[in-house]
Amino acid sequence: MPKDYYKILGIAKSASGEEVKKAYRKLAHEHHPDKKGGNESKFKEINEAYQVLGDKAKRETYDRFGTAEPGGFGGAGGWPGGGFGGFQWGQAGPGGFEGVDMGDLGDIFETFFGGMGGAVRRRTVTHGSDLETVQEITLEEAYHGVRKNIVIRTHVACAACKGQGGDAAAGTETCSACDGKGEVREEKRTFFGSFSQVRTCERCHGAGKMPKKPCATCKGSGRVAGERHAELDITAGIADGQIIQVKAFGEAGERGAAAGDLYVRVRVKLHPHFERRGDDLVVRKELNIFDLLLGRKVEVKTLDGKSVEAEIPAHFNLKDDLRIPGKGMPRFRSFGHGDLLVEFILKAPKKLGAKEKKILEDLEKDL
Repeated sequence: MPKDYYKILGIAKSASGEEVKKAYRKLAHEHHPDKKGGNESKFKEINEAYQVLGDKAKRETYDRFGTAEPGGFGGAGGWPGGGFGGFQWGQAGPGGFEGVDMGDLGDIFETFFGGMGGAVRRRTVTHGSDLETVQEITLEEAYHGVRKNIVIRTHVACAACKGQGGDAAAGTETCSACDGKGEVREEKRTFFGSFSQVRTCERCHGAGKMPKKPCATCKGSGRVAGERHAELDITAGIADGQIIQVKAFGEAGERGAAAGDLYVRVRVKLHPHFERRGDDLVVRKELNIFDLLLGRKVEVKTLDGKSVEAEIPAHFNLKDDLRIPGKGMPRFRSFGHGDLLVEFILKAPKKLGAKEKKILEDLEKDL
């Protein structure tokens, strides 16, 4: 026999939407199972009634047929008769969500449905964490390549037990907390009902076994706080911000489990004379006007400490960069180099004598 939702909420069939809401709030507050003297069964019934009468479309269907539409609370697939298929969440109100006490719903779904993914997610605590650090190098070191010694403070394998967490000769025994299953089952009651929850055993961390003689140094974890030293080869041509992965050089795992990885972010310092643009290098150079007029070659220093002679082509626009091929940065893990771009700053003589002026005037006439 269909339930009389109006009777459950104690209202007339002609009650307005505001009256339905007011009656629900009063009764939900009175019978909430978390309150002293609360009634969980009654609270569910009140919620069920409100989810129908508080929804205009469902209320019209209920008034006509004595039940809510399919998929709602009165039909197939609805709660409580058919799971959560037709559950309608309410609107936000001063006391949380109307229609349902939200409480720890996020925890409930996370715990029992794996974050709505359909399966319980178990923690993995034995694998070592990945670590990240920053290594700063000069532009010259990025040009030539360099080896750096990196020191990381983290958990390292316990030397006393060689990372096993106990005396290997003594062997292991079944974990008494989980009876060797590696997980424990717990029951949790909510107003939705009772749920079973499976958790990774906190004592053995899912292994199901414990050392018979736990290590006194690491307390059975197989790792202690310490430092790790790594020799890191940085390849020539590496760019600022690139990350180098060092396998199994992160935090040590518990009881011989795999270590995490180390990620090294390379930072290249700014250079006082050279600017990097991808694989190209840019350098600024003062240019004497007489060298320009006489078509002399100019000497340009390169990042590797050497010099190269460059010839300025005829009709060259000084607003452009002079490109010297193959004198830039090495291409990272590839062949060849980028180019060296020279930005000229034209330098005029401080003072011209009468003789110099006469030469320039005669030259101007011939142009």
